[in-house]
Amino acid sequence: MKTKETGKGDNEDIPVVHHDFGKQLKVLKPNNQIRELQTVIRDRTTSRGDFVFCADRLIRLVVEQGLNQLPYKNVTVTTPTSYSYDGVEFVHGNCGVSIMRSGEAMEHGLRDCCRSIRIGKILIKTNEDTGEARVYYAKFPQDISRRKVLLMYPILRVKSVIDHFPEVTVLTSEVDPVIPTHFGQKYFGTD
Repeated sequence: MKTKETGKGDNEDIPVVHHDFGKQLKVLKPNNQIRELQTVIRDRTTSRGDFVFCADRLIRLVVEQGLNQLPYKNVTVTTPTSYSYDGVEFVHGNCGVSIMRSGEAMEHGLRDCCRSIRIGKILIKTNEDTGEARVYYAKFPQDISRRKVLLMYPILRVKSVIDHFPEVTVLTSEVDPVIPTHFGQKYFGTD
């Protein structure tokens, strides 16, 4: 197998840069499928089963596009019929980190796409008096500083993340002024 380093994956369905937030925020190209899934998970009459099904589909779309943002390298393999195929493979050293609890909903979607990817976890709690967010628990792969990280959290106050972490790129399926704070409760059945 021959390899050659390349940049990020090429895909005609590249996310759209959201101009209100600059290059740090990328939104999946809007289409009716995404809009329908967003509609179902926002409808208060949606059953938990339908909510989880639609959330998992949205998560999978975001995860797959997130993987396209990671570095690949060119490879040539020999097929079972002895022909050469010029393809690509991930550059090793990627990992996922889920922000507990809602972020754990995204782990299955990542594992469906990358069976052996390492996944870390972060538990963040907000002090009710000061509003300050603090990390209460973190477990990462030992070499996380050398890895590309897919940080997984299905609901996010995008502007605050972009303001505090200018090196982070946020990929989402939609930007909405109303954050669906019910996500974790509905997904895990604790509402």
